[in-house]
Parts: sequence; C-alpha cells; structure tokens
Amino acid sequence: QVQLVESGGGLVQAGGSLRLSCVASGFPFSNYAMRWYRQTPGKERALVATIVGTDVSTNYADSVKGRLTIYRDNAKNTVYLQMNSLKPEETAVYYCNTWDSRGNYWGQGNQVTVSS
Repeated sequence: QVQLVESGGGLVQAGGSLRLSCVASGFPFSNYAMRWYRQTPGKERALVATIVGTDVSTNYADSVKGRLTIYRDNAKNTVYLQMNSLKPEETAVYYCNTWDSRGNYWGQGNQVTVSS
C-alpha cells in the first residue's frame, strides 16, 4: 500500500533553515506529483508546494516563494522541502501528500517550530 514517511522537522530560530524529507513506497513514485502541506491548530491544512513527477516543474504558495524549495530524487523515492529564512508564523505540522483516482495519501506529519 502507499506509504509516506516524513522526517527532518524540529526547532529552529527565526531566519534559520530546515529540510524535510518524505520517503515514498507502494506506488510508481516518478509518475506521481507530490505536495507539501502545513497545518496550524484551528486552521485548515494549507498547500505549500507542488512538484510534478515527470518534468519536475514546481508551484508554490505566494507566501513561501523564494524561501522554500521543493525537489525530488526519483532514484530514492524521496521528496524534499528545503526551508530557508523561516518565520515564527510558519510554525506548523508539515505533511507530505500525493493522490490518485483512489484518493489522497498523507504522511504522518512532522512538527516544525520556529522560535522568535
């Protein structure tokens, strides 16, 4: 079955950097687009970044453009989110996601805390 296992979250000071990783299994990874979402308490899960499987084109929420970068290594079945110049308001649980005709698939979530 589809599995998405995330790692790399933690505590960082404002202006610092973190890299999240998501290792995928159970589906042909290189054929699937991948996304990163984040969620804070009381709010809906928000899309942060998308990367397409084939031509690796990317798309970002306006609030993260120029600071966060999504990329993938299809040989390792892994998608990454490099986060630079982090802000306290970006403290959230970050989720890896993919989808197909059967539905959405989510990682377990990874806490990122940005201290001011």
